[in-house]
Amino acid sequence: MLSLVSTATALAVTSAAFAGLADAVSGPIRWENLGVSPIALDLGFFALKWYSLAYLGGIVLGYWHLSKMIRQPGSPMAQRHADDLFFYATLGIILGGRLGYAIFYAPELLSHPQNLIKLWEGGMSFHGGLVGTVLAIAWVSWRGRLNFVRVCDYISVCVPFGLLFGRLANFMNGELWGREAGPDVPWAMVFPGGGPIARHPSQLYEALLEGLLLAIVLLSLFWKTRARWRTGLLVGLFTFGYALARFTVEFYREPDAQLMDFAMRTGFSMGQWLTIPMMAIGLFFFLRALIHKPIAAGPIPADEATSA
Repeated sequence: MLSLVSTATALAVTSAAFAGLADAVSGPIRWENLGVSPIALDLGFFALKWYSLAYLGGIVLGYWHLSKMIRQPGSPMAQRHADDLFFYATLGIILGGRLGYAIFYAPELLSHPQNLIKLWEGGMSFHGGLVGTVLAIAWVSWRGRLNFVRVCDYISVCVPFGLLFGRLANFMNGELWGREAGPDVPWAMVFPGGGPIARHPSQLYEALLEGLLLAIVLLSLFWKTRARWRTGLLVGLFTFGYALARFTVEFYREPDAQLMDFAMRTGFSMGQWLTIPMMAIGLFFFLRALIHKPIAAGPIPADEATSA
């Protein structure tokens, strides 16, 4: 199922990009001419959206990969801990993402709590989901007497899967488009709801930087080097790398309509302000990991060693 989700998403976006090349010759690419749709599967009585598939694919693929990682020497957790994390992190992503969106981007939702459960109307915050995930990791680590930072190292390697799928889903939905692009940007697109202006497809920029590039770097470090033996190195690199990528892409992404004035007044978008402390935290853990000696072995409980 995972391969079908990822392959279908990649093929849909790739074919859409090639389909739009013809339009690029005579003018900006129009999103609606790419043949993409927010609906991945429509059975008449049931419609499955790309956004739902993105969440499902990211979470399940992350769980599958985490299960592979903890079978390697030095794992800070056992399979039962990964199972608990799968459940609690899923709750953290959904609840934290929705509450974070309400707090940072749409405070009016707090005045109508009944609207918070309307996930189908969109509106999720990565930073809120991150807080929810960190709380889930903290709970499982405390209850299982695990090293919190080392568990974060392992989880951070799996997060880019969800970021990649999520940003591709944003593109398939034709939402969260970029700022106005100049005539020297041949891949600029006109999005529904974005007016007649040709814009940067910032969703694809984020998919490449926050998702694909970060996944390649973290996966290579985990599987090809001894980075996992340095406590905090992987989570520090992920946190700093994501924040830097998000901060950069925000220069090309149109701020949320309700926060346009905020961006004009402060000089940065809300997304950029939220990434600044992330860069500092990520850099701290990364440098700390380089200074300290690598661990000799993972603190996996002896009674769980065989199941890990």
